[in-house]
Amino acid sequence: MAWRSSGATNEALITNLVKNKLIRSDRVKDAMLRVDRAHFAPAKPYDDSPQPLGHKATISAPHMHASACESLLDYLEPGSKVLDVGSGSGYLTAVLANLVAPNGTVIGIDHIQPLNDMANANMGKSEEGRKMLESGQIKFVTGDGREGWAEGAPYDAIHVGAAAAVHHKALTDQLKAPGRLFVPVAEGGTQHIYVIDKNKDGSLERQKLYGVQYVPLTDAPV
Repeated sequence: MAWRSSGATNEALITNLVKNKLIRSDRVKDAMLRVDRAHFAPAKPYDDSPQPLGHKATISAPHMHASACESLLDYLEPGSKVLDVGSGSGYLTAVLANLVAPNGTVIGIDHIQPLNDMANANMGKSEEGRKMLESGQIKFVTGDGREGWAEGAPYDAIHVGAAAAVHHKALTDQLKAPGRLFVPVAEGGTQHIYVIDKNKDGSLERQKLYGVQYVPLTDAPV
């Protein structure tokens, strides 16, 4: 049903995602309504499809952002700390910040500096976005997301927006116990979304969800 969810406006897009049961909770609906995708997607922002950002990166389709938020929702409470790996244009970082507001924080990490520059500029397109940057609710850093961002750890939730070649131990190490990781993982010629829960005792439970197609989580270009 994802291909039927496109709309002419941000509100229409979100309404269609709800109608097609790709958004299931009011919290995710409200958070996505507060972030105008046109500020973050360079073309056809309200199509439910991925869009190229340049630098061999993409912004994922809105239904994938909705799925990530729904999957992590139990760990996205006011005051939660979140890491967004492969934050790209900053769209999902902003949605996640709304879900952990007013006193939560989200760190977006990308290894491509021009994308972080783009994300900061995109946040500046709205008053709410500017306030989130100024208050420290959102921070964009440049680094290898496969190693997480130890300076901000531990995190209640980690989202990964590119396909990992393996399960990166650094990411689960930086989760709180309990905490949750949402990550696409490449397996042979396919990719699947995994949700990995870190339990109170530090043990990990991996759940394989559904097949996807993401750009790979790679080294920064030289």
